[in-house]
Amino acid sequence: MKIWVDADACPVVIKDILFRAAERTKTPLTLVANQFIRTPPSPYLKAIQVSSGFDVADDEIVQRAEAGDLVITSDIPLAAEVIDKGCQALSPRGELFTKENIRGRLNMRDFMDTMRSSGIHTGGPPPLGQTDRMNFANHLDRVLAKK
Repeated sequence: MKIWVDADACPVVIKDILFRAAERTKTPLTLVANQFIRTPPSPYLKAIQVSSGFDVADDEIVQRAEAGDLVITSDIPLAAEVIDKGCQALSPRGELFTKENIRGRLNMRDFMDTMRSSGIHTGGPPPLGQTDRMNFANHLDRVLAKK
């Protein structure tokens, strides 16, 4: 199992949790972003910088991820694509995306996108809180315990 991180929008506190978990479990972790991201020195951690552009980092993750890998992303379409490849997907808020819930999440995302494009202000997600960090760490530990 490898961990792939959609790193452009991943909060620093979540990256720190991931770095510690990858070290502890000796799991290869790769951050993918269209900007330079520094990682702590470790044989298990690396970063890939891709060119700027719409979904370039997402496409890189889809291309490289293999069945059984874990992808960290809040991007619902990316989560759907990697789930179709047999990967697991976990949001930085600790929500595990599955075959059973991803279609509903895609439908809601598309609905909200339609609302926003119609001029309706829908607001964004609340700031990442302590409960979100705990949910993320707990789900990550459960996934890594099964590897």
